[in-house]
Amino acid sequence: MPRRCFRWVFALLAVAAALSFVISEADARAGRGFSGGSRGARTFSAPPPTQTAPNTAAPIQRSMTQPGVPTTAAPAAATSGFAGRANGFFGGGLLGGLAMGFLGAGLFGMLFGSGFMAGLGSFAGFLGLLLQIALVVIVARLAWAWWQRRSQPAFAGASPRDNGMRSGSMASFLGMGAGAAPSGAPLKIEPEDFDEFERLLRAIQAAYSDENLNALRLRTTPEMFSYFSEDLAQNAGRGMVNKISDVNLLQGDLSEAWREGNTDYATTAMRFGLVDQTLDRTTGKVVEGSTSPTEAKELWTFRRAPQGEWTLSAIQQT
Repeated sequence: MPRRCFRWVFALLAVAAALSFVISEADARAGRGFSGGSRGARTFSAPPPTQTAPNTAAPIQRSMTQPGVPTTAAPAAATSGFAGRANGFFGGGLLGGLAMGFLGAGLFGMLFGSGFMAGLGSFAGFLGLLLQIALVVIVARLAWAWWQRRSQPAFAGASPRDNGMRSGSMASFLGMGAGAAPSGAPLKIEPEDFDEFERLLRAIQAAYSDENLNALRLRTTPEMFSYFSEDLAQNAGRGMVNKISDVNLLQGDLSEAWREGNTDYATTAMRFGLVDQTLDRTTGKVVEGSTSPTEAKELWTFRRAPQGEWTLSAIQQT
């Protein structure tokens, strides 16, 4: 093939690679528009409606739990993405985006005669951050796969009776009880648990806003941590940063709570206010959002291991 043809092929590949890395929509706040994570044996079962969220929740679309596979088994692969998102040659998610961005930058450098590595100069400001996040994502997903292999014993059989929930100590939590349990034994949620759910709502949004990976890791499951890390890497790749403030729980109630083996789960519907802005990372200019508070309504599922603390394991839209 003539040299000129090769240059046109490289040009097309470069454009495609750059677009696949750059045009990803910036994610504002932790969980915005996201329905994913794991809810144990109920991952693909709709949570019961509540007073806060009377409509059916959006189904889980992104999860390391595979449909029809018991949660005691390790997932076949940890590469599932949003429905309809193409994985491409390098695969989906953070590592695929990094690979395609690297390729795009290198190919542009070749086209303009400065060598494969020359096109990477624009990445100097945040390449280190992306590489660190990539490493963290790999470790998180390996940890999740390890946990799945060592997961709980067989689940208790379904018990179609009221789970006996009562109101928490917070006025914003209504304490609605869940209905019949499709899998796992009903679990009683105490007032201090509701307090912890509200605290986690605030802490996770703050950690996401500050891009504090350590704080996110402590408050989320390895699976959710990998998703948040990927979102932050995509924001950094676009030169954006998401700032969240004034998070205030307005109303919340319990959808369902249950125990699988020795692990506890609780799905809560929460309506909360917040100031949500996407800024240009360099200039600080507001790209999306405003200083006025907005409201969000989501279902958050929390998981608690034996002798452990509650951590966020799934988010669903209403």
